[in-house]
Amino acid sequence: MTPVIIPDSTFWFVTILLGIGTFLIRFSFLGLLGGRALPDWLLTHLRYVGVAVLPALITPMVLWPAATQGQFDPIRLTAALAALYAGWRFGVVYSLLFGMGTLWALQYLL
Repeated sequence: MTPVIIPDSTFWFVTILLGIGTFLIRFSFLGLLGGRALPDWLLTHLRYVGVAVLPALITPMVLWPAATQGQFDPIRLTAALAALYAGWRFGVVYSLLFGMGTLWALQYLL
């Protein structure tokens, strides 16, 4: 399949627009709200953003990994469960160590 080549002017126009859009999104939080105290109810909800986003990023990599062309891989599921248990029981750093350690060990052994 031949790649589609767009004109340089279109590329730079889109790149500059995306840069401006990204700046405005960040400025809306940092520039406008950066010096103000946020309400307690909002701070309570913001505490759960990372907990909500991380599983959404990890789940596709565990259930449909690109490394196996989208085929289910029990090794990755086992490593994810080991990381989940270690994170629940010991903390974040141990979750990383247990998850990656399990993945590497199982890949080496199997």
